[in-house]
Amino acid sequence: MSREPYHGRARSPLSLTVLSDNIVREPDLLGEWGWSVWIEAAGHRILFDTGAGRVLEHNARRLNIPIESADSVALSHGHYDHTSGLVGALSRDQRPEVWIHPAAFRTKFAQRDNAPPRFIGLAGLNEEGVRMRARRVHWCERPAEIAPGVWLTGEIPRRNEFEDTGGPFFLDEACREPDPLADDQALWIETPRGLVVVLGCCHSGVVNTLEYIRQLRPQSRIRALIGGLHLVRATRERMQRTLEALERLDPELIVPAHCTGWRATLELAARFPGRVEESAVGKVLRFEP
Repeated sequence: MSREPYHGRARSPLSLTVLSDNIVREPDLLGEWGWSVWIEAAGHRILFDTGAGRVLEHNARRLNIPIESADSVALSHGHYDHTSGLVGALSRDQRPEVWIHPAAFRTKFAQRDNAPPRFIGLAGLNEEGVRMRARRVHWCERPAEIAPGVWLTGEIPRRNEFEDTGGPFFLDEACREPDPLADDQALWIETPRGLVVVLGCCHSGVVNTLEYIRQLRPQSRIRALIGGLHLVRATRERMQRTLEALERLDPELIVPAHCTGWRATLELAARFPGRVEESAVGKVLRFEP
């Protein structure tokens, strides 16, 4: 089912619930190295990423989140810690639409410190398997509106030299062909008070990502920034220049998660007092229009 572009803003209450993350604070919930967020916006239900596959369904049941009723499943990129819950998310009678970059289905490996290569790609389902279980698969290479006022960026231009968007990521098991991670994308929700931006792992760089979104929506401010900022191994220079850029972008709220790293989270909290909140499994963020 195709949709005509909608250029309005969500005027109903917006809520986001963290279903998978590294940190858990409640005894009946489970954590993992992964990321997944349930989004209810403009009457639509969206599952953004599906975690590493170990906790999604358990946490959804505990939190009374009906992931089986999702209208759409959107994937930020093809790494296992964001996609391994996809099998469970698509094994439902109501088949959601899936929004994904085609490069997410490529084989993906990681190798660090001369350790043996590790497969870190989308596990359990190949492209054909996703097609069979989804109502429709949408290829996100350019910005795409997946629900009224809810957008995916598609590929993100990488213009800031200080954001090291590489890493030990490869397309072959011999780890000779670097993975450019063209599939990395973010999601934003338009509200009357600004944009609520949800990140996956932000392999394109958080500043590149936000500046691209602002390029697409130049009249909108950043109301909230939620998700993985991929600063866990950031150099001192990258961290400082990221903080300076975020000061210019001036988000009202920052909720660092997953691959941000605890050092970077502490620096964000010190630079933006009163505007940084901890992410954890079960955290609910509500935004009134």
